[in-house]
Amino acid sequence: MTSRETGDTAWVLEPILQVPHVVAAVLLTRDGLVTGYTDALSQPSAERVAAITSTVQGAARTAAAAFADADRAEIRQVVIESDHGYVLIVPTDHGTCVAAYGDGEVRLDLLAHRVHSQVARLAEKAMVAAPRGADGAPV
Repeated sequence: MTSRETGDTAWVLEPILQVPHVVAAVLLTRDGLVTGYTDALSQPSAERVAAITSTVQGAARTAAAAFADADRAEIRQVVIESDHGYVLIVPTDHGTCVAAYGDGEVRLDLLAHRVHSQVARLAEKAMVAAPRGADGAPV
């Protein structure tokens, strides 16, 4: 499997696909726009997954805040277990998100480790690429 890109995103998704029994992955913005997806998905399916993932994240943040009796909450991951397998959603600190789907045989610990590793790499790349002013401070 390979990833279909709307930018240079293959380096994020390809390592996730190397986990046995991972079927598909999507890189999206927090508001649900696709920035990359794997071949197992058509573009309409990737867009639908991105929109649903964005909604699930919002609902998870709201639920976590409600349970904590707080105004807001940031989520670290969302795991959905179904009779078909697992969906793992991991947001980044800079407004993107990785969502991956593994069938019922996937080892969830390996999937989570790989997705979180790729999210960390995304954060490192975002820090390196952040625009700087003349004084070196972030713009």
